[in-house]
Amino acid sequence: MAGITMSTSIYDEAFEWYSKNWDPDRPVGEWWALLAETGWSFPSWPEGRGGRGLSPRDAKQAEQARLDAGAYGPPKGLSTFLVAPTLLTYATSEQLDRFMPGIVRGTDTWCQLFSEPGAGSDLAGLSTRAVRDGDEWIITGQKVWNSGAQNAAFGILMARTDPDLPKHKGISFFLIDMTQDAVDVRPLREMTGDIAFNEVFLSEARVANDDLLGGQGEGWRVGMTTLSHERDPDNSGSGSGFDFAGADLTRTAGEHAAAVDGDVDGFGLAMSGGANRLLDDILDEFDGSADPIRRQRMMQLAELRRTSRWSTARSMAAVKAGGQPGPEVSTLKVIGAEVSRRTRDLGLEAMGPEGMLWGDDTPTGGQFHAYCMFTPAMSIAGGSDEVNRNIIGERVLGLPREPGESEQRQRPWSELPRN
Repeated sequence: MAGITMSTSIYDEAFEWYSKNWDPDRPVGEWWALLAETGWSFPSWPEGRGGRGLSPRDAKQAEQARLDAGAYGPPKGLSTFLVAPTLLTYATSEQLDRFMPGIVRGTDTWCQLFSEPGAGSDLAGLSTRAVRDGDEWIITGQKVWNSGAQNAAFGILMARTDPDLPKHKGISFFLIDMTQDAVDVRPLREMTGDIAFNEVFLSEARVANDDLLGGQGEGWRVGMTTLSHERDPDNSGSGSGFDFAGADLTRTAGEHAAAVDGDVDGFGLAMSGGANRLLDDILDEFDGSADPIRRQRMMQLAELRRTSRWSTARSMAAVKAGGQPGPEVSTLKVIGAEVSRRTRDLGLEAMGPEGMLWGDDTPTGGQFHAYCMFTPAMSIAGGSDEVNRNIIGERVLGLPREPGESEQRQRPWSELPRN
């Protein structure tokens, strides 16, 4: 009962605050700064870091109060989705003071520099090198599938600092300035026509030793924390407004909200959950439940979503006990990819011949089709389905590793065969 009273109190407090302070004519930069200052940006985050230290349950009540008050939310994007949770776990007070204000106020955008073309799904096989030079590190290598790198001021980077250690142990985690000349960002255009991903070339880029996160050689541990948050559908930093951090802060909050609502990018629809609403509209418009086989598929999708919600609740309990998501979130990632595929197939099938069209004249103004074209990425980003199933088998169910993998993990990276 005490928990219910607390949640109700939080809802009332948040609703009163939003009702009093929300003004769609206020510049979005001022609105985001006010949210950060008062702790309503991300209520579950620590006080002084854009949050109020609320429990996940109370934070959801605060979020519901914001929605009910019709107020626009905080900046959302990779900066809040991946970077901030990692910083809150490993950063020093000085690093938090330097980097968190720009994240919660939407003035600094970040990107993720993990994957490499020569490593594929074997992230631990990365070959980007970081060599110590006095108080700095010199970094050389290539990264790929870097979301938002073309607009990013900073990046989180995994690089090899000791090639003579086993591949998981010789990696360090850096916070890198993306604006330096030694960083070359080249956008990759998708089949949707959008540019969400990039390849990044690092030619003796420099990073201060003070921007090493978690300590030298701890990069794998820090990186796995980042990926656990990426696989967590209940991550408070994700949601509506994805990829809009760092936008024009002089626009009014109302204009900014309208721009987000009108976004047809498949990436944003996938991360915000907007595809669920679009599917409901399609099924209503095309009488999707009239066919008995389609009704069965609708029920299967509904059951998958219910399973995902139950698994999310279990994940939240684990986070509350351990402080951060564990390997169990890989279950949510696999379920989420399957939900995406079934959502895509059900919507296109319900449209019939119109499902084969492309452009603004298609149902939902092309938004659902943009989501469909992006759906394959849901099985790759954050670790492929195969990688996540291995994690579930080995780290959740306790099954043995693949033959030869344990021996490979003990060999120095420099001795391992590579492409």
